[in-house]
Amino acid sequence: MKRSENVLKLVLLAMLIAVGVVISPILRVEGMCPMAHFINIVCSVLLGPWYSLLCATLIGIIRMTMMGIPPLALTGAVFGAFLSGVFYRASKGKLLAAFAGEVIGTGIIGAIASYPVMTFIMGREGLGWFFYVPSFICGTLIGGSIAYVFLRKLTANGVLGQMQKKLGSPVYVDKTSVLSETITIAAFGAILFVVASLAAGVFKLSGRIWEILPYAALIVCGAAAVIYYIAKRTKKDDVKHQ
Repeated sequence: MKRSENVLKLVLLAMLIAVGVVISPILRVEGMCPMAHFINIVCSVLLGPWYSLLCATLIGIIRMTMMGIPPLALTGAVFGAFLSGVFYRASKGKLLAAFAGEVIGTGIIGAIASYPVMTFIMGREGLGWFFYVPSFICGTLIGGSIAYVFLRKLTANGVLGQMQKKLGSPVYVDKTSVLSETITIAAFGAILFVVASLAAGVFKLSGRIWEILPYAALIVCGAAAVIYYIAKRTKKDDVKHQ
C-alpha cells in the first residue's frame, strides 16, 4: 500500500510539474506569474510542503533553462510553495491557511529575497528591497484565488478527501462557513479577470471596454462578496436574537 501511494505521489508530482510549465506563461510578466501560485497551492494541499517545494523548484529550473526566465522563477515560487503546505497542515486543513501561506511566502518573503538575487547576480539596477512586492502579491492573489475556488469545489463534492486518502496524505474536514463562501465569491473575480484578459489577448480585442472589463469583474465580485457577507451575518444575528 505504501509503495502504491508513493508511486501515485510521484505520478501526480510529475503531472503538476508538466502542467505548471505549460500554463506558466498565462498572464505572465516579469515579477508576476499567477498560474505558478495556482500549482503551488494545489500541490501543497494534495501532497504537502516538501513535495510542493520540490514541484516549485523543478518548475522554476525548467522555466529558467528552457524559457529564459530570470531567477524570479525560483524566488517567486519556492517560499510560497513551502509555506502554503506548512500553513495548510498546521491549520488542520484550512484552505484559507494554504492561500495565506502562498501570499506571505511569495508576496513578501519571495519578493524581498528577489532583490539581492536580481541586483547582485543579474546586475539589475534601480531596484529596492520592496520593488517586487506589489507585483508578487498581485500574482499570488490572482493565482491563489483560482486555486481556492478549485479546491473548495473539490472539497464540496468530497473529491479532495478521496484524492488525499489515495495519496496517503492527511485528510481534513474544512467545513463551509460564511467567510469561506464570501471568499469564494470574491475569488471568482480573479477567474473572470484571467478569462477576460486571455480573451482580449487571444482574439486581439481592443478598446476601452476590454481594458476596463477585467478590473470591473474584480470590483463587481468583490462588492458582491461584501454584500453577501453582510447579509448573511445580519440574518445570523437576527436568528440569535429571536
